[in-house]
Amino acid sequence: MTQFWIYAVLLLVVALLLLLWPVLRGRKDQTEEDRTALNIALYEEHIAELEAQHANGALSAEQLAEGRLEASRELLDDTDVGRPKQSVNLGNALPLIAALLVPIAGLGLYFHWGASDKVALTLSLAEQPKTAAEMIQRLEDTVRLQPESVDAWYFLGRTYMAEQRPQEAAHAYEKTIELVGRQPDLLGQLAQALYFANNNQWSAELQALVDEALRLDPNEATSLGLVGIAAFENQRFQDAIDAWTRLAKGLDPQDPSYAAIQTGIERARAALANSPQAEASNASPLDAAADNDYQLAVEVALADALLEQVAATDTVYVFARAENGPPMPIAAKRLTVADLPVRITLTDADSLLPDLKLSSMARVKLQASVSNTDNAMNAQWSSEPIVIDATEEDGKHALLIDQKN
Repeated sequence: MTQFWIYAVLLLVVALLLLLWPVLRGRKDQTEEDRTALNIALYEEHIAELEAQHANGALSAEQLAEGRLEASRELLDDTDVGRPKQSVNLGNALPLIAALLVPIAGLGLYFHWGASDKVALTLSLAEQPKTAAEMIQRLEDTVRLQPESVDAWYFLGRTYMAEQRPQEAAHAYEKTIELVGRQPDLLGQLAQALYFANNNQWSAELQALVDEALRLDPNEATSLGLVGIAAFENQRFQDAIDAWTRLAKGLDPQDPSYAAIQTGIERARAALANSPQAEASNASPLDAAADNDYQLAVEVALADALLEQVAATDTVYVFARAENGPPMPIAAKRLTVADLPVRITLTDADSLLPDLKLSSMARVKLQASVSNTDNAMNAQWSSEPIVIDATEEDGKHALLIDQKN
């Protein structure tokens, strides 16, 4: 900022010199005018003397002409007759007043319409920040002065997340999305910030953000990682394994985060093997969920033509989704091909989100699929989805797995 004011003062000095130049030149011009007048007076006096001598007979006509010519030459040598005379005299007062008003008016106009704060910001950005707090302050200043700066909002959000300030990070990501649109990576990072800002509690808002991000980009890394984290913390270990496995497939094995994801998958598998959910999955699929009033009966079968194309150990997933909602399931059960055909019941205990129960839905879409990779998102076969009235608990709903994905 100091450099800016130095340059401003230098420019002001130049402007003042231009304004005061007539005043500085005034005395010299007056001296020139006085000398010229004196030379003309001497010339006229000399001519008068020559004419007087000619009248007395002391000079001939030729000598008078030569004398006049010589006097004219001397006058030309001593006088700058080529310079035009000044027709207007500004005097000394007006340039001095103008010289004083220029810096005052310029300074006032600059503070009214200028951008000294932006100049200071530009100069500060030229220096490398020494601390995270300094970086945050610079980014906050940038978005305050340049609210349309997409990069500033985005990096402010990332810096907030690195400093464990998820609520402010969510606000920064929302501003970024307002400027550039609902891009999948930004939606994933917004969902992640909201999740941590809400004390690691899942919500319908987060589910909608994740669903939108994965619909736009099925391999969006932040969303898949967040789904895995939330599922693991809610002890839905198979869902965590599915999400993290899908995430790992899109990463380079040399990526530093690849090893961490593999470690998370192994922890989820170990937890799944030792959890009551794992024991429940080994029980007969005909068992209805205990201690739950709401039950939705579903019959699942495999087409005869697929019996030789699937293995008995392949995983069968039965999903219930909202009819007009996000593609993420509201409730799900996990079986194997060896269990088919089977009649199961979906209850609120099978809901994937604690705040969104299956019994709260009026109409749902049912579908079953088969996967040989333990990844529900990478199924090879599926049934035709059917939309049912979820309030009719006594209805019989049949799913036949016969379509190749």
